[in-house]
Amino acid sequence: MRPDKSLSPFEIRLYRNYRVVHGVRIALAFVLTFLLVRLLKVPEGTWPLITLVVIMGPISFLGNVVPRAWERIGGTIFGSVLGLVALKLELISLPLMLVWCAAAMFLCGWLALGKRPYQALLIGITLAVVVGAPAGDMHTALWRGGDVILGSLLAMLFTGIWPQRAFIHWRIQMANYVTAFNRVYQAGFSPNLVERPRLEKHLQTILNDVVKMRGLITPASKETRIQKSIFEAIQTVSRNMVCMLELQINAHWASRASHLVMLNAHTLREMQNMTQQTLLTIAHALYEGNPQPIVANSEKLNDIVGELRQLIQEHQGETLAETPMHSYVWLSMELARQLELLSHLICRALRK
Repeated sequence: MRPDKSLSPFEIRLYRNYRVVHGVRIALAFVLTFLLVRLLKVPEGTWPLITLVVIMGPISFLGNVVPRAWERIGGTIFGSVLGLVALKLELISLPLMLVWCAAAMFLCGWLALGKRPYQALLIGITLAVVVGAPAGDMHTALWRGGDVILGSLLAMLFTGIWPQRAFIHWRIQMANYVTAFNRVYQAGFSPNLVERPRLEKHLQTILNDVVKMRGLITPASKETRIQKSIFEAIQTVSRNMVCMLELQINAHWASRASHLVMLNAHTLREMQNMTQQTLLTIAHALYEGNPQPIVANSEKLNDIVGELRQLIQEHQGETLAETPMHSYVWLSMELARQLELLSHLICRALRK
């Protein structure tokens, strides 16, 4: 997929209600599979339905469909073979069959704690389905194994039709994070407030949202072939910005005298306006897929940072931590640096 593809309003609304879409997908898949089983009069017809629900339950992004498809097929076939061997051994010796099943389930449990827990789950499920047939009834066992494979193939088919894309989810959630960050930023430094606003819960919510986006990194990287290190760097910068904003708000409201000075400082007010403009531009770029306006805003932000450096140099005799105003100025410069880095990383992701 193209990373710079513009997101339509319908697409944004669809992905924001992905749980509804996923529920509708499973419902249609179940109904169509049920009709197919009834029309073809498939023996042991409940197993394709059970397999369909088990496999389609977790939402599948496009970046996960192909690897999980191979895991589904491999786990189902391997579990069927283990089950057929177990039924054959039951005709020879029940204890031998139990030992075989115990060894197979040990393998399933061992793999479940490894890199492919999903495949291990399917091995165990398929084995349980096949050995549940009457003793020595290979016909029923074969049908059950075939039904599980049929359910897996149908699940792959329905999951592959208009699948959810993790990269689009990531873009929308990243835009939501930037927008929420901008709102808290505006509330924390609003010149219309006479008392410090209570923003701790909002900051914690933003930080939690950043952590949740980590689950989208791997499938998004597979979909777009963007290096995972870029997504990881964006995660790190986003967390740093939230922590820095909290410190900056503390410095802004530390004392009444310094607070009034900062309100009347033209360069600081210009810095705040430019920061808000940059955040809005990043959010817009994530929706539109065009990173060019971000570059222009970064250049303007750098010019203001240069003015702040001159402001600090005018007070070289004082240490940076002696006054809240100096702390606020330094944090503003550091936030601008982090914002510039975030802009650069998002531009790389959208231009890939």
